[in-house]
This record gives sequence, C-alpha cells and structure tokens, in this order.
Amino acid sequence: MEFRQLQYVIQIAKEKNFSRAAEKLHIAQPSLSQQLSKLEKEIGVLLFRRTTNSVELTHAGSVFVDKAQTILDSIEQLKQELDDLSHMRKGKLVVGCLPMTGSHVLPLVLPVFAKKYPDIEIVLVEDTSSRLEQLTASGQTDLSLLSLPVDPSLSYETIIEEEIILAVPPGHRLADRSTPVRLRELTDEPFVVLKQGQGFRQITLDLCQQGGFEPRIVFESTNIETVQSLVATGMGIAFVPKMMTRVKWSEYTPVYLSLGIPAPSRTLVMASRKGRYLSKASEAFIHTMKTTLEEHFGS
Repeated sequence: MEFRQLQYVIQIAKEKNFSRAAEKLHIAQPSLSQQLSKLEKEIGVLLFRRTTNSVELTHAGSVFVDKAQTILDSIEQLKQELDDLSHMRKGKLVVGCLPMTGSHVLPLVLPVFAKKYPDIEIVLVEDTSSRLEQLTASGQTDLSLLSLPVDPSLSYETIIEEEIILAVPPGHRLADRSTPVRLRELTDEPFVVLKQGQGFRQITLDLCQQGGFEPRIVFESTNIETVQSLVATGMGIAFVPKMMTRVKWSEYTPVYLSLGIPAPSRTLVMASRKGRYLSKASEAFIHTMKTTLEEHFGS
C-alpha cells in the first residue's frame, strides 16, 4: 500500500466520479483506475461499487476512507510540527468560516495576517455550522470560526463576545422604543430566521425560549442580508449579530433595537479538533483574529 493510493481513494470518494477525481489529482483516468484496482487486489476487498454514472463507497470503503483520512492528517500534523521546529514561516492553513460571519470578519483579518505572514497561504472553506464542525473534527480544516456551543469533539479558543440585537421594520410598533425590548414582548411577532444548519438559527430559537414562546417563523433564508431586507420590507422581525447591522442607507434597512439589560450575546470561537497539533501558523492566525476583532468591535 502506497501513500498516494490513500490520497487517490479519498479523492474518488469525494468526487464519486473517476474523471473528476483524476482531474483534481492531475493524473490520467486510466492510471487512477489501475491504482485503485491494484490496491483492492492487495487488500482483498472492494472499496467502491462502480455504476454507469458514478462510484459509491462499500462498507469496507467507508472504513478505509476514515482511516486513510486520519493517516493523512497525522502526516500533515507531523510536517507542521517539523516546520515549526525548524522555524519555517511558510505553510498553508485551511480555515473554515460561516458565510454570514466571514463576509464581515475576513476583510478585516486577512489583510492584517497577510501583511505579517506573507508566505503562509490561507485556504477558505465556507459552509454551515454543522458542516464546518464535521470538517474540523475530521481534520479537513485546521481551524473554523464558529459560535458556541460547538461539538464536544472540538477544542476552541474564545475570540470575541458579540451583542445580539433586534431588527424590526420601520414603522413597527417598537421602532421608536428608547428603552431595551423584553423578549416576552415578541411573543406574537412573525420571525424571519436563518435556515437549518446555521448556528445563529439555534441562537434565535434559544432566545425565544428564554422569552417563554416558540417563534412564529414566516420566512427562512441562508443569508443574513436577505433576512434584514425581508425585515425592512415588513415581513417580520429578526435577531441579528451586532457586527452585521447595516448602515442606514436605503428603505431596505431595518430599525435596530437593544434587547434587555444585560443584552444577550453570542460567543465567537476559533475551533480545532481535540488533540490536533496547533501549528505556529494556526496560533498566529488565532491571535490576529482576536486582536483585530477586539480593535474593531470591542471585547
């Protein structure tokens, strides 16, 4: 069994297609098929079921891919440790981020990091909270920017506490409120929320539960900007992270109100797999993220 064969099997499993896998691996498709057949013959089990249009993992294939991913991850961690020991500043970091958070945070953080560490390549992976937790737990991302709570298989370092505020349409009965809004006042309101898999959706549900009610959800979106636009046009109300509130520049901007004293908040963290070696590049990225966000949004 060869190291490259582990990479081949993982790529085929990801693509579920020999042609696409071969293209990503930069090898000819016949060579890829030959390597897989050679490996299957050596270990004595089929890893994939071939069909006309795709390939699917067998049970043995699923076990093989999990173990192979662990092996490749261990090798990558060893490389990082050796690079750190030799004081090398070059490297690559795979960073996961929620699209709604990334659009507000990354433009602030990445230029600062690139200036300090120009030889460290950052590869961004944007996905839902649940998917990023899976990718981080399996070692497919080095770090992921998430909000608490996170999966128990992950370690994390707190980056910043961020206030959560209420967005209502202009002209809403609460729009002119000068004092904080109490959660129980929102019992009968229609809510616009993020879709399943987005971490902030659960925060919304938890806040409503604290207010003693279940939200009446009228619209769902994968985009916090769409949520705010729908609120602004009178379709409902929404909870919004403070850093994502808009500058009031058009009729499609909600009115933002404070929620209680103390105001509810979410905790942004940088998560990694428990037991995973945290490279110097990872530590530098976490430090840059924390200091930059504290500078812009406060502690």
